[in-house]
Amino acid sequence: MPLPKIATPVFELDLPSTGQTIKYRPFLVKEEKLLLLALESEDTKQITTAIKTVIKNCIETRGIKVEALPTFDIEYLFLNIRSKSVGEEVELSIICPDDGETAVPVKIDIDDIHIHKNENHTNKIKVDDSIMMEMRYPSLDQFIKNNFDFSGQNATEQSFEMIADCVDKIYTEEEVWTSSDVTKKEIVEFLDQMNSSQFKQIETFFETMPKLSHTVKVKNPNTKVESEVVLEGLSSFFA
Repeated sequence: MPLPKIATPVFELDLPSTGQTIKYRPFLVKEEKLLLLALESEDTKQITTAIKTVIKNCIETRGIKVEALPTFDIEYLFLNIRSKSVGEEVELSIICPDDGETAVPVKIDIDDIHIHKNENHTNKIKVDDSIMMEMRYPSLDQFIKNNFDFSGQNATEQSFEMIADCVDKIYTEEEVWTSSDVTKKEIVEFLDQMNSSQFKQIETFFETMPKLSHTVKVKNPNTKVESEVVLEGLSSFFA
C-alpha cells in the first residue's frame, strides 16, 4: 500500500506588473534543499536560477511564463512563497547609518513589504516629434543573461545589451516596428543615434521602474541615534 499524499495549501496574490491573480503553493523540502545548495555555493547565477526553478514549481496557475516575468514580479512572488513556506517574518541584521558599523537585529513582517511604484514612471519614450518608443521590463532571464553571460564585455556594453533587450516597439504615425521585426544590432544602432536628453528618458525608465522596497527604523544602542534604512531588492530580505 502506498504512503499517503500530504496536502499542500494554495494561496493567491496579484502580480504587481499586471494585477493578474495567480495561485501558488509553499515550497517543499526538495525545493528548500535546492535553494540551500545554491546559497551554499555563493554563486549568484546559481542562486538566481534556483529561485526561478522554485517559483516555476510553486505556481499553480497555468500559462504563467516565469522566464518572461519582470524581475520585481519574481522578487515579490518569491518573498511571498518564502513567507508561506518558512515563516511570515524575516530577521535581519541592519547596520546603523550614523556610524556605519553597529549592527542591530530587526524583524520584518513579510506582509508589510510591497512593490513601490513611482507615479512619474512611464514605459513610453518620446524620441522626437515623430518617433515614439515603448519599453518592457527586464525579465529574470534577461537579468541572468546580462549579468552573468557577458564576461567578454564591459559594463557599458552590457548596459546597452539590456536596454536593447527591453525595447518593445518603435513607432511613428505611419509605421510600427516591434522587437521581433528587427535585429538586436539594428536596435543598438538606433539607440546609438540618440542624443543625451533622449537617452536620459530611457535611463529614467529603469531608475523609476517598480521595485521591492521597505523602510525600517533602527536605533543605534551606542549613540542612541534613530535612523531610517531603505531596503531594496530581494537580496536585502534574504535570511
